[in-house]
Amino acid sequence: MTRMLVLTSSILAENGQSKALAERFIAQAGSRDGVEVTHRDLVAEQLPHLNLAELGSWQVAEEERSAEQRELASRSDELIEELRDHDVVVLAVPMYNFGIPSQLKAWFDRVMRAGVTFRYTENGPQGLLEGKRAVILAARGGQYAGTEMDTQTPHLKLMLGMMGITEVDTVFAEGLAMGDDTRNAALEEARQAIDGLVERL
Repeated sequence: MTRMLVLTSSILAENGQSKALAERFIAQAGSRDGVEVTHRDLVAEQLPHLNLAELGSWQVAEEERSAEQRELASRSDELIEELRDHDVVVLAVPMYNFGIPSQLKAWFDRVMRAGVTFRYTENGPQGLLEGKRAVILAARGGQYAGTEMDTQTPHLKLMLGMMGITEVDTVFAEGLAMGDDTRNAALEEARQAIDGLVERL
């Protein structure tokens, strides 16, 4: 059984193109034998920005946490457990002001925990979630892939790699705000790429 976790983070809900790419992936992957897909909508199930109280709750031994600290720490603990339980994590990501949505950043802030999903060693950081794969489904109004304006893809790969997830496939749907012909061609190319990728996973 291959378990896939799909994370969506578009504030446009059903009108979001990254959400449409995720739905294509879910439909294709979900139709295959031996594949189980979990979908978490980070906008519908929005996490608050990380604050000092929640960060501090992780530093307290579990048996010594107050009721409030247990509740705060449970957010991170549950998200990490979910991530650990899946073989593939799929990030459907719109580009907002050249970065990732704050909702997705809030998820990363809770799953990237020193001593839990990575650790510091004398040779530098070491990821503790090895053996997993990731897929980035990127939807963008302009065309940025492969240029210095694409700060999003390196950022995502850096965060995933920090946790030991270094096998990362990318599917880009770009130029979505550059006219109907460009948008339609980009989306069709992305759909075909998703279909081919699911076949290989």
